[in-house]
Amino acid sequence: MASLRLRRTPALGSVLATPRCSQSLRVRTFSALRSSSTPRRTSLLSSRSSTLPAYASFSRNQQFSTSPVQYAEIVVKVPQMAESISEGTLSTFTKQVGDYVEQDEEIASIETDKIDVAVNAPEAGTIKELLVGEGDTVTVGQDIAKIEPGEGGGGGAKEAKQEPKEPASKDQPTSSDPEPKKEEPKEEKKEEAPPPPPKEEKPAPPKEEKKPAPPKEQKKPAAEEPKGITSPFGPGTRNENRVKMNRMRLRIAERLKQSQNTAASLTTFNEVDMSNIMEFRKRYKEEVLKKTGVKLGFMSAFSKAAILAMKDIPAVNASIEGPGGGDTIVYRDYVDISVAVATPKGLVTPVVRNAESLDMIDIEKSIAELGKKARDGKLTIEDMAGGTFTISNGGVFGSMMGTPIINLPQTAVLGLHAIKERAVVVDGKIEIRPMMYLALTYDHRMLDGREAVTFLVKIKEYIEDPRKMLIA
Repeated sequence: MASLRLRRTPALGSVLATPRCSQSLRVRTFSALRSSSTPRRTSLLSSRSSTLPAYASFSRNQQFSTSPVQYAEIVVKVPQMAESISEGTLSTFTKQVGDYVEQDEEIASIETDKIDVAVNAPEAGTIKELLVGEGDTVTVGQDIAKIEPGEGGGGGAKEAKQEPKEPASKDQPTSSDPEPKKEEPKEEKKEEAPPPPPKEEKPAPPKEEKKPAPPKEQKKPAAEEPKGITSPFGPGTRNENRVKMNRMRLRIAERLKQSQNTAASLTTFNEVDMSNIMEFRKRYKEEVLKKTGVKLGFMSAFSKAAILAMKDIPAVNASIEGPGGGDTIVYRDYVDISVAVATPKGLVTPVVRNAESLDMIDIEKSIAELGKKARDGKLTIEDMAGGTFTISNGGVFGSMMGTPIINLPQTAVLGLHAIKERAVVVDGKIEIRPMMYLALTYDHRMLDGREAVTFLVKIKEYIEDPRKMLIA
């Protein structure tokens, strides 16, 4: 009866109720697994009531030991972006629910009014839930996703490897005698299989003939065209597409309007003969590229010319600061040149630091690196913070003339335009020369007309005769 009682117990039926084990072995096994807090009993089978607590304790232990390990979910938060940035727009999720991510792998991108911030996974695991949607406004420290840690990617790979092993396991039994007989009918099936393919090949050509169906789909929009014809304004469509401005474009609009409302902006123009600087570039660009790997351009020449001109007109590199529109002039002995770079999301102005201490090749290298980072969306806050003078080259897009807007709190911005061959008078003769219009927009609160015009004339002289930059 004792053995029957053990077999009727569900918690121990699978462990102790084995026909070949002796009763003494069962008692010793059960005693070893008993909880230390359970009082020792002289006989396991003395009474049904005395054994139930022990069985319950063993059942609990058994369930605890065989349960899978549960990992706590990791919450991904919006990282710290910068002191001046507390929120942004979650532009895209690069990973979706169910995707496996490695540690530090990018899972989302947040767009701010200055740069794009990448959100990386703190640990490797599988994404279980996205807490926000694309286009939502998020703040620093906000929860945006949940990740279940674990090597989910590796497990998937193992399963993929095990799938091809299944046919291999079928091939292994074929070494036995009975299974080769099963292979023979498979071969017969293979022989029967060839006839269906030709039948499928016959209907295949008609499927190709059905391909001309797309023109019918093209006719559908044609059928919609009459809707435009019925318009009271005449033929044609009058559709509208409304797209919300991204944060960078909103910030640009805010800053430009602030500049117009704050600075007393005025623009002065001049033209410069590019013949000598173009000859200089043509003669030395291959040598510079071979030695330094830098493509010599015109931006470094204009940057160097502006830096030298600031020695005579230091107010161009100064700024007005203070409450109520500003009551203090700040003069600087360093020059941080902001270079305007157009990107798909808007205009950005990364900064070349301490440009006054760099030569033309170093300036060109820095501009090229910042331009590449801007186009790749990898600019940081540090790359764009500050700036004492801005150069904007609209000529690369074919601009003939324009009036750039001051980038506050700066005092002036130099605009470069397209190089065009024009007939000009040189030493009493008409010659064809490559000419460029220069535009200097300045804050009239800081600069008088005489100073602004003198500064622009200095730049013109340095560019028309680059040798002067060696003795300036």
